[in-house]
Amino acid sequence: MGFIWSLIIGGIIGWLAGVITGRDVPGGIIGNIIAGFVGAWLGTLILGSWGPDIGGFNIIPAIIGAIILVLIVSFIMGKARSKSES
Repeated sequence: MGFIWSLIIGGIIGWLAGVITGRDVPGGIIGNIIAGFVGAWLGTLILGSWGPDIGGFNIIPAIIGAIILVLIVSFIMGKARSKSES
């Protein structure tokens, strides 16, 4: 049950990062889950583990990390799209 809870929280974190930045996470639900997991890792790496812990994620660093990840991915995808259209 803990793994399912982590998937749900990871998906919510990824979705929330996409909503805050106003950019879609590529891959739909799976992309949101991956963005949540990788964002949580990145946020914890940069900011440490503080704030409320839900489903194994420190929420504040996880959301900040996911926002950073979504911005980086959307920047790279935008560059790739503009390069392929040229």
